[in-house]
Amino acid sequence: MEPKIEKARRKPRADSVRNRELLLETATQIFSAGGPQASLEAVARQAGVGIGTLYRHFPTREALFEAVYRHEVDQLGDLAERLVRDAEPVEALRTWLHANVRLVATKKGMIEGLQLVAHGSSELKAYSFDRLTNSIGLLLDRGVAAGELRSDISPEDLLRTLVGIFYSQGTAGWQPTALRLVDVFVDGLRKR
Repeated sequence: MEPKIEKARRKPRADSVRNRELLLETATQIFSAGGPQASLEAVARQAGVGIGTLYRHFPTREALFEAVYRHEVDQLGDLAERLVRDAEPVEALRTWLHANVRLVATKKGMIEGLQLVAHGSSELKAYSFDRLTNSIGLLLDRGVAAGELRSDISPEDLLRTLVGIFYSQGTAGWQPTALRLVDVFVDGLRKR
């Protein structure tokens, strides 16, 4: 019996990485709009790649839905880390919460696909909950330490409130109302 020879893992080619990012960005736009145009063929066509390229990166529709959602959650996590360093505490929190509107818009456009993905495993829900609550925690802790935000709300409470604001809205024109409610809520978090 010959010993197993492990292949060295190669880095993905630059064009492959670009294609994956382009597919994620395009899918985010298309899924945000929802409706009948939210097909895999539309994603590939708008991204300017063949359907085979899409399937090499995302073998199923659910895999693409999950990748788009994870990508959005990761972008929110990265944004929180930048805002903690670069923005005034209350504005950092407000900016981050407003950025969540985009995540929710994307998620609403692909809710049926996400339900299928989440039904099979709770890992996606746990991942997003952890990443988002950690992000909120960074922003809240900074605001509390600066004496600008109240200390009696937890990151989990804020995330639940945010979800409630988003999902209590009707489908048409919900984003401006959600942004206004977020602003009212952030104002209520200020230390007086």
